[in-house]
Amino acid sequence: MTEIKVNKDAPRQVVRMLVDNQPNVLARISSLFGRRNFNISTITASETHISGLTRITVVTGENDENVLHQIIAQTEKLEVVREIYLLDMKNSVYRELLLVKIRTDKNERSALHEIVDIYRGKIIDLSKNSMIVELTGSPEKLDGFMNMVSCYDIIEVCRTGITGIERGLAE
Repeated sequence: MTEIKVNKDAPRQVVRMLVDNQPNVLARISSLFGRRNFNISTITASETHISGLTRITVVTGENDENVLHQIIAQTEKLEVVREIYLLDMKNSVYRELLLVKIRTDKNERSALHEIVDIYRGKIIDLSKNSMIVELTGSPEKLDGFMNMVSCYDIIEVCRTGITGIERGLAE
């Protein structure tokens, strides 16, 4: 049985799993969470460096240790799940990608460019009336950037969801 260490002060919990790379595996995982009335804030999935394995990262605001234990225990029972555990919030690195399209004119561009530079983002597309900004970082950094540009006319926002990895080597 997987040990659950919940940081009750954390605004979110990050569940990390390795699963067999099969059709519908993501649907099976998310369906199980939904059937247990367990809200998913973000979910990401990608192939790993190990052939045939996919890494899924699920983020939730759930802080009840019993509920998290139940969800992890139920997910662990699926034959496609090879490994599942909570990432330690204090000993992990989290990143997210943000793409945002902002309506702008030539008078607003330099101010927006300064904000993008401060947040170490990139302007990846520029037209006469809009720009697309790419920003990678912690969810808090992305939230801060979105707060700074909220006074502009935001046309579209796309966020990938959180992915995370523990620091150091497993012991």
